[in-house]
Amino acid sequence: MPGVQTPTLRDVAEAAGVHAATASRALNPATRGLVNADTARRVIKVAESLGYRPNPMARGLKTAKSGTVGLVIPDLTNPLFPPIVRGIEEVLEPAGYSGLIVNTDNDPGREQNQVELLRSRQVEGLIVATALVDHPLLEKLHRERVLMVMVNRRPDGIDVPSITPDDATGVALAVRHLADLGHRRIAHVAGPSNTSTGVVRARAFRSTIRDLGLDDDPRLTATCDHWSEAAGAEALRGMLDADLGFTAVVAGNDLIALGCYDVFAERGMSCPEDMSVVGFNDMPFLDKLRPPLTTIAIPHQQIGAEAARLLLDAIAEPERPARSVLLPLALVVRGSTAPPPA
Repeated sequence: MPGVQTPTLRDVAEAAGVHAATASRALNPATRGLVNADTARRVIKVAESLGYRPNPMARGLKTAKSGTVGLVIPDLTNPLFPPIVRGIEEVLEPAGYSGLIVNTDNDPGREQNQVELLRSRQVEGLIVATALVDHPLLEKLHRERVLMVMVNRRPDGIDVPSITPDDATGVALAVRHLADLGHRRIAHVAGPSNTSTGVVRARAFRSTIRDLGLDDDPRLTATCDHWSEAAGAEALRGMLDADLGFTAVVAGNDLIALGCYDVFAERGMSCPEDMSVVGFNDMPFLDKLRPPLTTIAIPHQQIGAEAARLLLDAIAEPERPARSVLLPLALVVRGSTAPPPA
């Protein structure tokens, strides 16, 4: 018995009564807008009824485009990245693109290998979410004219589009909230100093402390080696052991804040009666903690969507000047902050 013939684009075009080029445009989300809406709907319906499946590889050979972009993520276990990826996919999919995700584990060697893997797959550009201050790989990719968009940071000395939350204003909101409650000695458990996010937030903390005339004591900043619960706990233990007399903590991010909660439990401290805490990021489920965590909310899904739009713009017009977008943040007050103990 002869095999069932796979329907071709020509079959779809004939059945829909259109030219093959029109059928091709109607079936490609990136070019569908060039076709009359009724015609596009008719072609799609015919394609479905015939069981036609477009061949993206064949399309790529014709256009020298793969329809894929690479997403370079530093730590997939960090809850802030899935909503960013969701936002990216929301914009890529209607444009006919898909994303290939690689996880670098914050390891420069692994990152280099993963990026080379993406480039061997002919991705048309990269969305990079790593935040190392010293980043020779980015400089190399920029020199080689790889299209890139940075997420969560603006790289120094590299003119590429970026989408970043307004971290400095976010930290100022956190410190001001604690000051309004009456706290004078506020500690900062800072993120790693080899990441631009950690550096920007720590700098903004010291600057706001001075602006508000609070106790400006360098010993009240402890820097974590990692953006993690364990690192946050270790840093806070050291500060409590030094007996510095602080009554509130601004954590570098929510994971570090969770480490502070662990130390309160170890030492029989009550939050917020003995110590107030503010996180940063507004990860999922923070409202389920006891007490629910006051934090700075970042619109992660919007960041992903904006990053994808910037990259699609760069793919469409590689010579256009790099554009940077700064997104506003909001303070979310929950149960982990209160006036200092009397």
